[in-house]
Amino acid sequence: MNPTAPNHSASGQVTFLGAGPGDPGLLTLRAVEALAQADVLIADPQVLDVVRVHARAQVDTPLQASADEASIPADIPTLRDTANLVMAAARAGKRVVRAVSGDPGLDGYVAEEMLACAAEGIVFEVVPGIAAAVGVPAYAGVPLRDAQGTDVRFIDARTADDRCWTEVGASDATAVVSTSLDSVAAAAGELVSAGRKPDTPMTVTVAGTTTRQRTWAATLGSVAQVLKAAKVLPSPDGGQPVIAVVGERSAAAQRDQLSWFESKPLFGWRVLVPRTKEQAASLSDQLVSYGAVPHEVPTIAVEPPRTPQQMERAVKGLVTGRYEWIAFTSVNAVKAVREKFEEYGLDARAFAGIKVAAVGEQTAKALIAFGVKPDLVPSGEQSAAGLLEDWPPYDPVFDPIDRVFLPRADIATETLVAGLIELGWEVDDVTAYRTVRASPPPAETREAIKGGGFDAVLFTSSSTVRNLVGIAGKPHNVTVIACIGPATAKTAEEHGLRVDVMSPEPSVHKLAEALADFGAARRDAAIEAGDPVTRPSERRPGSRRRARS
Repeated sequence: MNPTAPNHSASGQVTFLGAGPGDPGLLTLRAVEALAQADVLIADPQVLDVVRVHARAQVDTPLQASADEASIPADIPTLRDTANLVMAAARAGKRVVRAVSGDPGLDGYVAEEMLACAAEGIVFEVVPGIAAAVGVPAYAGVPLRDAQGTDVRFIDARTADDRCWTEVGASDATAVVSTSLDSVAAAAGELVSAGRKPDTPMTVTVAGTTTRQRTWAATLGSVAQVLKAAKVLPSPDGGQPVIAVVGERSAAAQRDQLSWFESKPLFGWRVLVPRTKEQAASLSDQLVSYGAVPHEVPTIAVEPPRTPQQMERAVKGLVTGRYEWIAFTSVNAVKAVREKFEEYGLDARAFAGIKVAAVGEQTAKALIAFGVKPDLVPSGEQSAAGLLEDWPPYDPVFDPIDRVFLPRADIATETLVAGLIELGWEVDDVTAYRTVRASPPPAETREAIKGGGFDAVLFTSSSTVRNLVGIAGKPHNVTVIACIGPATAKTAEEHGLRVDVMSPEPSVHKLAEALADFGAARRDAAIEAGDPVTRPSERRPGSRRRARS
């Protein structure tokens, strides 16, 4: 062993991580892995929400929201210096993730932090990220090169000198300019002064790769007027970063055909989903794919049954061979049975010899997590009716037992019970849990619901209508109301809500599709009329939503 080599055993290690331009989905697999293993996270404020998505649930030690909030011992000198914060945590044996916007290789301050680590013999690695100058144009639908292999020049307007502007202005290369919203017109002027024609196409993108993204098409000579007409200058946030793409062959002219992100049917829509995060998981993922920002608000809470004896007898019957089938229609039913199993010291082996049915993807996943693979999941509609379509009739030759255990909510309908009896089965319909109205959401959410802060709300049952109105108030009249079926729509109308969207089938995923179709039609109508594309919540002062004839 070399006695002069630094001793890493007593030190931690540092991962300098590029968080990309803003979309958490652009983090690399290695970045997600590093965040999951981190003891300490020191993140630039603008990327904190991006990286915390992956770190919060997997790191038990306090996260560092920024250099100012780092929980490093108070006796460490020069706490304001981020490099010292990084090294202090590493010296303490911690695994440190230092997250920056874009790519760490393009951040001069990070280079200094790397040198500081190297000087002290602290082990570090670099996880590249997508640079904003590359990622933002891609999300804006502006390819930087064409088939002829256009040259691309990158320039940071905040640090560029006259020589930089002259070199870029004298070339015919596509120029990607990193600047700020209040300085983009000045940057355009610099390029014109350096030799670019005022009619050179230009795009300006703010909040790139996020659902707040907005892109304007202009020319070097008209960009100031375009932004002024769009009422974005002057503004309180005029200093926010933007990426501008300039060039005859920068595809700015084809942006209408290439704008894949901002043209999503629900782009930027805040959609209220009155379900728990667990229940809404796949639905929220679907809404995100349409460009929406889902916000889950539970409207019911789950409590044990008032008389647990019926549930206790049924669970014991599972073990003693009383049932041929057990059918789960919700995640809550799986949870209720699992908790009762754990209370008795049982595990998934108690299901041996029993056929298991499940309604819905999330219910099936909950069973698999318990160690039970369902024997029957509806091949079509994920509902009680869909389950009955595939459920076999009782056959005394092949079925030694004719009884089904059905653990359900206290307010469940009788559709499944009646259908199973019609197929020849005996059913133990057991109340496994009670549903009660949930506690009100935070005041901020309540105000957004009543004040028009949400663009749409998805009602998946009559109870979600009643409970949401009861705990949070009636959604504003500009909010698009989408209902899963006629009964839910009738309840919404009884509460004074106007139903805009109806699902063609009683399926939450079909409901989301119907809302996306509504959003796409709304967008197309605005474009055809020559109006700006806006979200429902972006209503004009004093405007009222017209009643549909």
